[in-house]
Amino acid sequence: MSLPKIPRFPVYLFDVDGTLVDSAPDICGAIQTVIQKRGRLDVTDDFLRGYIGRHLDDTFADLGFAASEFGTLLEEYRSVYPLRGHSCTTLYPGVVEMLAGLDRRSRKSTATTKHTRTVMSVFEKFELLPYFDHVQGTDGFPAKPAPDVILKNLEVLNVKPEDCLMIGDAWTDMEAARAAGVPVCAVTYGYGKREDLAKYNPDFWLEDPRQLI
Repeated sequence: MSLPKIPRFPVYLFDVDGTLVDSAPDICGAIQTVIQKRGRLDVTDDFLRGYIGRHLDDTFADLGFAASEFGTLLEEYRSVYPLRGHSCTTLYPGVVEMLAGLDRRSRKSTATTKHTRTVMSVFEKFELLPYFDHVQGTDGFPAKPAPDVILKNLEVLNVKPEDCLMIGDAWTDMEAARAAGVPVCAVTYGYGKREDLAKYNPDFWLEDPRQLI
């Protein structure tokens, strides 16, 4: 069955985790390292996958940690995660072909909850940097579902919301795009549940990265 065509946009904004790379083993492993020190040995990868793309404070809160502990937990996570070297992270099939095949007249950037420096390290490992005109993470402003990381892209790239397409796998991507007035494409192969994404009536659905070409 052929996939529906997605029109070309001047700018593509990509979520990273669950959209370009399957990073769940490293993200979940780093979180587990931090919380297991505090006796939480019961938290599974499946549980944690549902929080990827959200701020870690949400995860810690739902696990029952006090708000006063969030800063320390986050600091520990940010120390542990890079040490894993993205060794268990993999590219989704078709991502390289998609990035290489997109019209060169279209610019590409990221809109992710990761810090920019962390995105850069992932992209360096998988040799993705040459495909991107800009790399934007969540640096000192509210994380998705707030629209700030998308708005920062609009500012840096000097483009209008309607000229961009946000591509992501989580409800946080959908909500952030809607708040920023940017068309949104829901990824079905990532960590988000289709029924959660459908609530936001995404403009397009992406079943395979190569569908964008």
